[in-house]
Amino acid sequence: MTTKPKARKFRIRRTPATQAGPVSDTARTPSEGAQDHERAQYEPPVTPRTDAPDTSDYHETAESPSRAGMVSSASEMSASQDIDAIRSEGLTGRQLRMARRMAQKHGLAPTSDFDAVRLLRAKGIDPFQRSNILELVTSNGHQPAESGGERIQLPQTVPAQQFHLPSTEVTPAERRASEIMQIQRDIGRRRRRKLALLMSRLLAFVFLPTFIVGYYYFNIATPMYSTKSEFLILTADGSAGSSPASGLFSGTAFATGQDSIATQSYLQSKDAMLRLDQDVGFREHFSQPWIDPIQRLDPGATNEAAYGIYKKYVKLGYDPTEGVIRMELSTADPEVSQQFSQKLIEYAEERVDHLSQEKRQDAVKTAVASLEDAKAERRAAQERLVTLQEGSILDPEGEVANIRALIQNVELQLQEKQLALNTQLNNSRPNAAKVEALRSQIEVLERELAKQNARLTDATESSTSLASQAAEIQMAQADLATADLVLQSALEAKRASEIEANKQVRYLTVSVTPVASQDPSYPRAFENTIVAFLIFAGIYLMVSLTASILREQVSS
Repeated sequence: MTTKPKARKFRIRRTPATQAGPVSDTARTPSEGAQDHERAQYEPPVTPRTDAPDTSDYHETAESPSRAGMVSSASEMSASQDIDAIRSEGLTGRQLRMARRMAQKHGLAPTSDFDAVRLLRAKGIDPFQRSNILELVTSNGHQPAESGGERIQLPQTVPAQQFHLPSTEVTPAERRASEIMQIQRDIGRRRRRKLALLMSRLLAFVFLPTFIVGYYYFNIATPMYSTKSEFLILTADGSAGSSPASGLFSGTAFATGQDSIATQSYLQSKDAMLRLDQDVGFREHFSQPWIDPIQRLDPGATNEAAYGIYKKYVKLGYDPTEGVIRMELSTADPEVSQQFSQKLIEYAEERVDHLSQEKRQDAVKTAVASLEDAKAERRAAQERLVTLQEGSILDPEGEVANIRALIQNVELQLQEKQLALNTQLNNSRPNAAKVEALRSQIEVLERELAKQNARLTDATESSTSLASQAAEIQMAQADLATADLVLQSALEAKRASEIEANKQVRYLTVSVTPVASQDPSYPRAFENTIVAFLIFAGIYLMVSLTASILREQVSS
């Protein structure tokens, strides 16, 4: 079984309100409420922390003078409900302090910060509006009238019969507001002045020069007509030489790269400008009075000034991958531009022919010199052979062959006599006369064999040996045969060089012929104006940054 708990009963004796402990906000006497009201008017409000506002320390003041056990009126209940609604909005301590100051400036007597918000809203004033925060009090001290909860819009009409002199006492809030307004006016004035100075500098150093440049390009500059042409240098077939490496590059852009670069350099040289001026009057065309002063060439200008105009209006480019030379020539007359382009192409063709002609003539000269050297060497070899033959036997090889045949015969006879002598000596009783005769014959044959061998190898006082003479004659004959071969090769090289010299090795082919244009190509007014604007803006930016950096360095 479970026993029900029983609570003890205590008899509490009721005591008067004056003998109770500290009363709450709702049980204060009217005198205490009046004291709190006066304290709120003359004492500065308690400033709570802004980071974690705790409004429990200052919103528990006497909201309504009532005693404990008394029933509040309907107005007090509605005010309490409004304060509870305002407290639930979660306002910060800074906003509550601002509301209390604003309520005091409007002549209200709030009992708490939340009551100040309630009273201001009842007057139709938003305590958190920026204009109300900056202007806490109107200039004439006129209190805004209630308008059914609507917000008062300034400026408002001030009655003429009310005149108020300015007060000598200025509160810190008013002083702070006036100082803030003054600072804002100074900042605005300074910003307007700086902006005006910046715009004036931009107008003087950027926009005005850009306008002048654009006006020149659009209205003053003389239109220039450009003529474009393209040509390339080709190699003739079979003129690349006999080497395999030269055959690999035959007919390609690499085979004529040097000639193309040389031709481009010639067309861009002062020599080509002087020749063009002499033939078709380059200086005369650009010295005409109807050309604008900036592009016009003075009649008495030097060659260097004319060459500067020539480099400006004659543009050449070489593409090494394709071997094409591109030329663009601009003049004030399209027909003159076409004529100048044709003349420059003729000059380039003559230069190419001249370069290849020198190369061909050099090859012929080299072949002729080689032929003369081969002839001289063959003549020297022939003279040496003749000299050797005159100082010795005419046919030393035949003589050597005869001597060798004689030596062979003597050796055979000597061998027979030695066999016969050995046969006689093998007898028991040899014939002395035969033995003596055979011995004498053998001695004669041996002397003859030694004599013939000496003819081949031994040298005499007047001449060398027969073998040495034969070797010298053979060497002279070999030198003569070599000289004959060299002479034959030199003759063939000379003939081939002459044939190649009569052929055209380099050809200048015009792939794009110059045609006179109908519309001017220069100046490009819009693009040049934009470029001028960017240039002036960049210069101004660089100078301004440099000046600001120097100013900071000097000030620091």
